[in-house]
Amino acid sequence: MVRKRLVVSLLWRNGVIVQSVSFRHTNVVGDPKVAIEFFNAWDADEIVLLDVTRDAGRPERFLAMLHHVSKHCFLPLTAGGWIADVERAQLLLENGADKVVVNTRGFDEPPFLGELADKFGAQCVVASIDVRGQDRETWQVAVDRGRRPTGVDPVSAARRAAEHGAGEILLTSIDQDGSLKGYDLDLVRTVADAVDIPVIAFGGVGDWRHLKDGIDAGADAVAAGNIFHFTEQSTRAAKTYLIDAGAPVRPR
Repeated sequence: MVRKRLVVSLLWRNGVIVQSVSFRHTNVVGDPKVAIEFFNAWDADEIVLLDVTRDAGRPERFLAMLHHVSKHCFLPLTAGGWIADVERAQLLLENGADKVVVNTRGFDEPPFLGELADKFGAQCVVASIDVRGQDRETWQVAVDRGRRPTGVDPVSAARRAAEHGAGEILLTSIDQDGSLKGYDLDLVRTVADAVDIPVIAFGGVGDWRHLKDGIDAGADAVAAGNIFHFTEQSTRAAKTYLIDAGAPVRPR
C-alpha cells in the first residue's frame, strides 16, 4: 500500500515565518530555524518551505536560511519561490532542498517544467497550482502569488504540468487558505482523478479531520500550515489522529 504523507508548509517572508489568509500574509509566527526543530521532533513526513517575499531583490537571504535549516532538518525538504530559471532551482537544491516548487513560470511556459525534469529528475519538480473560485463553474488558476487570474481551469493546468514533466502537484485553494474550514474537497478530488502524478492538498485545514477528508478525496499528501504554528497543535497529534481514523499514513 502506498502511504499518504503529512506535510508541513512554512511561508518565509523577510526572515520570518508568517501565516496566510487568502494569500494575504498576516501574523508573524517566528523563526524558521525554531520551526524546523519542532517539526523534526514531531511526526511530519515532509516540509515545504516557500519564499513569499514580495520581491526577488535578495534571494541570498532565503538561500542562506535554507542552507542552515537543511543541516538540521531530518525530513525531506521542498523549497520554492521566485524560481524563474534553471539556475535558481539548482541553487535551492545545492543549498539543501530535495525538491523545488515552481509556480508562475511553470504555468506561463510549461516546457520550463520539462527543462527542470530533464536536469534534476521529475521527482524533484513540484508544480504549484493556486486556484480561485469555490466551484467548478468559477475555478481558475491564478499566478504571480495569486494576483493574476488566468482563466484556465485547474484540471487543464494539472494535466499540462504532468505532460511537461512535473512529478507532483501542490494544489492550493486560495479561497480556503487560512479559513480553517477544510480543503476544497471537490477541487482535490477533481484534480487527483485527472492526473497520474501525486497531488498534495493544501489550504484550509483547521481540524485534524480535514486531513483525513483530503486523503479520502484522493490526495496523495495532505499539507497544512497555520494549524501547526502552535506547539499544542503538533504534527504528532495530527499523525495519531490519522492512524486512529484508519488513514493509510506512514507510521509514527
